[in-house]
Amino acid sequence: MKPVICYGPTVLDLADELLDAYAEVFSAPPWNENEETIRQFAGRLTADARRTGFRTALAQSEAGVDGFATGWLTQAAFPADRGYAQVAAQLGPDRVRELLVGALEIDELAVRPYARGRGTGRALLAEITADAPARRAWLLTSRTATDTVATYHRLGWHEVDPLPGTHNAVVVFLSPHHPGH
Repeated sequence: MKPVICYGPTVLDLADELLDAYAEVFSAPPWNENEETIRQFAGRLTADARRTGFRTALAQSEAGVDGFATGWLTQAAFPADRGYAQVAAQLGPDRVRELLVGALEIDELAVRPYARGRGTGRALLAEITADAPARRAWLLTSRTATDTVATYHRLGWHEVDPLPGTHNAVVVFLSPHHPGH
């Protein structure tokens, strides 16, 4: 089944199902998130749904939400919380502005274990990035999540080389058709 896109806060009608999927995916290795960080996702989702260009791609079946991806347009005031400081350190201000500002940022991608290996993640990424501005989309992930890093490579996403001496815990990827790779 082809994923569907929800724009803005309309996805909050499914917040409980998204939280359940998020918890199932991110409480497991390599993420090992605890109950508090899982609860924080619910608060982030409510706030993120108000961001410029916010959208959610949903893969659903009779079992419920099989997976989802969330994203929004990266603003010029690049954040410093979560992993953003590490992204800025790796890329420097000029490359952040050139590659990421104004692009679609994929914030979360979660596919339940039973839905993996069937193209669900690929379909979610394709659907959420289909209308990315000038085909520009990006995401970051943990360098220690080696299976996840390998999956993005396999799906055609391009790892951005860090500036010399700035290698850290995150990997920044540009979408397959991003003009900056």
